[in-house]
Amino acid sequence: MKTTDQCSLNDNNKMTPSIAVMIAEGIETPRSDSEFIQAWQYIYDSGLYLQLQGWYGRRVQDMIREGILDA
Repeated sequence: MKTTDQCSLNDNNKMTPSIAVMIAEGIETPRSDSEFIQAWQYIYDSGLYLQLQGWYGRRVQDMIREGILDA
């Protein structure tokens, strides 16, 4: 798949499950470090990581431990 030059949030400038996953997977390029963290925070806050592959949960736990995500 081709990585885009810039990620687009939805029309309301909010993160969606599909955008968050595409950023996490590296399919979409976040516009900033903040958007990258926002995507992972969304994956955690929504519980989406529990429905996805195991590495999402492991990465979420690592990011919480490192102080990147708010638990």
